[in-house]
Amino acid sequence: MTFRATILVTAAFSLLSPLLCYAAPRVAPTQAVPHAAAGATVTWGHARFTVLTSRLIRMEWSADSHFEDRATLVFLNRHLPVPHFTKTSDANGITLETQDLTLTYHPDEQGQFTDKTLQITLKGGPTPVTWHAGQKDTANLLGTTRTLDGSSGSHLKSPMEDGLVSRSGWSVVDDSQSPVFSVSPKPVVRKTVVDGAWVEERTTAPHQDLYFFGYGHNYRQALTDYCAVAGRIPLPPRYAFGVWWSRYWSYTDQDLLSLVQQFHENSLPLDVMVVDMDWHLNEDQLKKRGLKDLSGHRLGWDGYTWNSTFFPNPTAFMAQLHAQGIKVALNLHPASGVQSWESAFPDMVKAMNMPENTQYVPFLITQKNYAQAYFSVLHHPLEKQGVDFWWLDWQQEKTTPIAGLNPTWWLNYLHFTDQERQGKRPLVFHRWGGLGNHRYQIGFSGDTISTWESLAFQPWFTATAANVGYAYWSHDIGGHSPGAIDPELYTRWVQYGVFSPIFRTHTTKNPEAERRIWAYPEPYSDILRASFRLRAELKPYLYTEARKTYDTGIAFNRPLYYDWPEENDAYTMPNEYIFGDNMVVAPIVQPVDPKTGLVQATLWVPPGQWVERSSGKTYTGPTKITQYFYLHQTPMLIKAGAIMPLEEAVSGQSAEPQRVMEIWPTSQKEKTSYNIYEDNGQGVE
Repeated sequence: MTFRATILVTAAFSLLSPLLCYAAPRVAPTQAVPHAAAGATVTWGHARFTVLTSRLIRMEWSADSHFEDRATLVFLNRHLPVPHFTKTSDANGITLETQDLTLTYHPDEQGQFTDKTLQITLKGGPTPVTWHAGQKDTANLLGTTRTLDGSSGSHLKSPMEDGLVSRSGWSVVDDSQSPVFSVSPKPVVRKTVVDGAWVEERTTAPHQDLYFFGYGHNYRQALTDYCAVAGRIPLPPRYAFGVWWSRYWSYTDQDLLSLVQQFHENSLPLDVMVVDMDWHLNEDQLKKRGLKDLSGHRLGWDGYTWNSTFFPNPTAFMAQLHAQGIKVALNLHPASGVQSWESAFPDMVKAMNMPENTQYVPFLITQKNYAQAYFSVLHHPLEKQGVDFWWLDWQQEKTTPIAGLNPTWWLNYLHFTDQERQGKRPLVFHRWGGLGNHRYQIGFSGDTISTWESLAFQPWFTATAANVGYAYWSHDIGGHSPGAIDPELYTRWVQYGVFSPIFRTHTTKNPEAERRIWAYPEPYSDILRASFRLRAELKPYLYTEARKTYDTGIAFNRPLYYDWPEENDAYTMPNEYIFGDNMVVAPIVQPVDPKTGLVQATLWVPPGQWVERSSGKTYTGPTKITQYFYLHQTPMLIKAGAIMPLEEAVSGQSAEPQRVMEIWPTSQKEKTSYNIYEDNGQGVE
């Protein structure tokens, strides 16, 4: 059995001060110094090598011997302590040797990196591993993908990208086509968009720009070093780890306030209210006016003008939510630009210096004047009314006029840095734009199909995103379409959501779709209530683990092989993952046996002592166990001796919730400890 101790908040800071730390992380995730430190680079002919760590080397080739010292979209900081390395050369070329790698470059007449001119050997291990330039990585452990739109399970419209770790022991990032920043992004608050770093195309001369990661199976160090050169994974505001409500529906302000009241009446926590597209003028209203969308997108999918029929006083509406401790997000499809019926249209035309008879302002996000007006004219006035952050739904194309830059990536950067300039701790809710987007959380995974296959895919998909540092995927709990869902499937999806980075329900605009947990019959309703409360209770643990993510570059929701890379079973249990340093979770993703009401599940118990939560039994790993689980149970292993910081699940956050510590038993004699991280939840240094 666990031991649970209640901690009075007033006494917590004095009694437990050794366990608490208060310094909020900086607004910007990395001090960017793109120039390498003196002594880190070696030039040979048309090639330049930068030894960033003993296991990470940048390799450039340029036909005109012009090398890039500006920050790219992915790599911001190359000014690291120079590791010890040696250089030897002869008539054929050079050899660079660090503690862990040996690089050999024997250029031909052109000097380009090919399998014949460049190779790197990893030292150590039972058998040396050698990589040749251009070699395909057949054992890459993958990263993530742009969106799960329309997917059911692993059947994706876009392929999974390679990750930064591989069972091969190495991975390579080809940064050759990545655009660059005009100036270095720095962690300072600037006044305007155009004062900050802007994007530019790379040189057109033939070139190669590769980063070789040779970490063997030390995946943790690979990600830590990646974040040292590519930027930290930012800490989201504390409220982001609570309960989010989202549904595509034509809600009025009174509908949403009534929904909040129902949360209170059911003693359920609620931290974030996401208002979908009908906060602005919708398709039916625009058609009745005889209006057309000149952007070529679907009418009514975007806009910056409140729907006065549904929201006659949006400032008062959001103030009522804020008074109850609830944050507000609004949905946007920015690619539609600004239409003539928008209240902000005249100001946008003026800001863009367009003729007075202009009928439409197109989406020109890579132009500085548009980006400036995009925030000052369209977003900031709404934020002053009470909008806390934006849900940037995906309607953009995949390219921009700047080669190598997609609009999703660029919007994430602009929105994140705009919040930095305002002195906020940023929160971006959008799609994955590609490598480097780990700096701009949180990901919206898209409109999945509501099937068991979709649910079964999400635990593996979410944990695997750690391989590119993308720590915060948010899924539509319950799936998106067709909306209607079996109560058992919804219950299991919610149970998984409790143990995912972001807990957000959602569904499409279908009257048969139900996401209000109190509207479900028993026993589902009680189980769903318990799940919502458990999520709220976990916030101190999640926030502490998220701070560790910021500090280390290692996502708290990660694959088993991060902690046990030499255990083969750590690679073969796709549904099982680490959820913070004290927990291993394996959500149920299939229906119960209709005769027994049970589901059989097999768990891999990692090395060490672990307590299976539902039974209270202690196991010593590595081993596998098979158990049967009821509908209300989620297979979970708690590290023996773990100290789990929890808090009371309250409806709204007007009062400070009571803090609780769970201490899990252990037969081992060594002491255990756990450092809790707390700050004001959304501030910055």
